[in-house]
Amino acid sequence: MASQDRQSFEQFLVAAWYGDHWWLRLLIPFSWLFNGLARRRRRKLQAQFQGRPFSVPVIVVGNISVGGSGKTPLLMALVKALAERGLKAGIVSRGYGGNSAQYPLEVTAKTSVQASGDEPLLMARELAAYGCPVYVAPDRVSAVDQLLAMHQVDLILADDGLQHYRMHRDIEIAIIDGSRQLGNRRTLPAGPLREQPSRLAEMDFVLVNGSATSLPDIDIHGEVSINASMFRHLASNTVIAPQAWSQSSAVHAVAALGNPQRFAATLESLGLEVRLHPVDDHHQLSLSDISFGDDKPVVITAKDEIKLSGDVPDNLWVLDVEMTLQSQFVDRLVSCIHQRKNKKS
Repeated sequence: MASQDRQSFEQFLVAAWYGDHWWLRLLIPFSWLFNGLARRRRRKLQAQFQGRPFSVPVIVVGNISVGGSGKTPLLMALVKALAERGLKAGIVSRGYGGNSAQYPLEVTAKTSVQASGDEPLLMARELAAYGCPVYVAPDRVSAVDQLLAMHQVDLILADDGLQHYRMHRDIEIAIIDGSRQLGNRRTLPAGPLREQPSRLAEMDFVLVNGSATSLPDIDIHGEVSINASMFRHLASNTVIAPQAWSQSSAVHAVAALGNPQRFAATLESLGLEVRLHPVDDHHQLSLSDISFGDDKPVVITAKDEIKLSGDVPDNLWVLDVEMTLQSQFVDRLVSCIHQRKNKKS
């Protein structure tokens, strides 16, 4: 198991939710209040906006919990899998962490991370070869409208928009982390859930990142997995396969993710001895975040590489990963997309 640095308050709170610390029970009355307000908000917005479809199907990809579950790798895997089946997707996102002077913003490989946020820029760069347009805006409806006005696509993938009920959606996909599951199954602030577990029964598809065997009470439509694809040495741009790693087996892992432990687990699965240095999700790494006073390799995520600027130390590596989708799930999703498209025609 990876050793780990001290936690920030954000990391402490997430760990408490998924570990179900006793003191969280004191917050249960506030969760009841949260549930009531959330239900009222959802009913109001769905009555007002659901039923106002766009010209192409909109697929929302997200989760009901706080903390990373593999949403960004899933979005990129979906774009690629759908392209193999002749469907061109566009992506809209909130653009968390970005601050553009104008919205909606079309994100390209040359957009600054300060304007777009880290995940949209990563997706724009990784999916450029697939002709997938990426737009960000706090109001995702305006992002969808602008994308459709400027590009010809067969469908829209909405990044993390399950609770954005101002946006009509045709298909909902939820992804659950197989190791952390739903934590203590309580809603905020007593637990990590944005909505109650019963919300999953309303989804068109529920996927598990990992094994679904520990979730017998939830109807699961497929399992996905994140696998290491390559190591990249940033200073020289050298690329090596994971099995060809010849550096020290003891490494520092730095991750500004919702679930940095998953990144450490991926490195450990490659036989590495990992010292994990988690930082808050979307934090912009500085040189001090990746310097540890020794020459051991430092491994970061592709999402964190996006936010680095200037010279990089010679011991810095990026681990690129990719998500594997089950073909049965993709076939069912494509069938569902065509059904929704036929209803619009």
